[in-house]
Amino acid sequence: MPALRSHNAALVLDLLRTAGEAGISRLELAERTGLTPQAVSKITARLRAEGLAREAGHRASTGGKPRTVLRLVATAAYAVGVHLDRDELTAVLVDLAGVRVAVRRAPLDLGAGAEAVFDAVDREVRAVRVEAPGSPGAVGEVVEREAEGDGVSAAAASVAAAASASRTPGAAVLGVGVAMPGPLDHLAGTPGRVTGHPAWEGVPLRDELTRRLGLPVALDKDTNAAALGLALHPDAPAADSFAYLHLGTGLGSGLVLGGALHRGARTGAGEFGHQTVLLDGPPCDCGGRGCLEVLCLAAVARGDVPEAARVLGTGAVNLVRLLDIDRVVLGGRAVAADPEAFVGGVGAVLAGAGLGTPVSGATSPYGVAEGAAQLILAPIFGK
Repeated sequence: MPALRSHNAALVLDLLRTAGEAGISRLELAERTGLTPQAVSKITARLRAEGLAREAGHRASTGGKPRTVLRLVATAAYAVGVHLDRDELTAVLVDLAGVRVAVRRAPLDLGAGAEAVFDAVDREVRAVRVEAPGSPGAVGEVVEREAEGDGVSAAAASVAAAASASRTPGAAVLGVGVAMPGPLDHLAGTPGRVTGHPAWEGVPLRDELTRRLGLPVALDKDTNAAALGLALHPDAPAADSFAYLHLGTGLGSGLVLGGALHRGARTGAGEFGHQTVLLDGPPCDCGGRGCLEVLCLAAVARGDVPEAARVLGTGAVNLVRLLDIDRVVLGGRAVAADPEAFVGGVGAVLAGAGLGTPVSGATSPYGVAEGAAQLILAPIFGK
């Protein structure tokens, strides 16, 4: 029963999250979750007592009693997302609704050694936390009192733990999501032989950062994090299937199939950049030859954006034909430098192959870091 209560609370919290400022009534919550009105009333009462939801006025009556509207209290707690790129670290602080409230960027050498990278993460996470507006003290007091009773939701317990376990001043933080180039094992929290930086293989990154920061830490590939963030956007279709293609210092993809992030059993899904598209082609840092990544990055390096888009489009055709996905989303710094050329070029290759799959560009320059924060938030909403 406690697990069921937590599951039902997560369903309600997720609907509050997606409702946004418009809010949602208890009757609508019951209709959309399949829960009884009595169960919804109990859950929303707990969420209000825990500081996670609040009443926000009434909707105009259509003949019956006006419906009370509920909203998520997005500022009840926060999560940090960290993007470890090969040459830059980005840290963001987001609220429960996933809205970015603070950001920090710093140069980084991913090959400088684990200790240097850990120091940089520690420094930037602590710094971004204190940039949050307001004080978390009152939130911590509310949820700690509620946590002493029975039936406290998993979300409130997480907020209470964050408020009491924090070692640095600033917002109550539920945890830190870290996204970096793959391959890696997200379950073990350890990188694999990162292309160009094989010394990372087997380093206990998650456990070491958990020890240093005093907060829960989750690790995933940069492309998976970005795809997760896109999948959890309030406007995303519920059963959407898409590929997020990230072209920056490397090339990879994040796959969302049927509305759920697809990692594979060993976090190996989406190693898009290392499919061979040219037999006996130029050597790649992964040890192979003729990989999509080495061909695409070479075109970017010489300023040939149309060729880079053509190569990227060829890989997109393979993915669409293999997975029958609904759309393709492009991101990464190379794409951000000329989004129209990449979106148009990849779309043209897909169309030339007889595929009408729509292509778009990810708009946020902090998409990977924001998605990394969702590694912490998503479980609270049952995702």
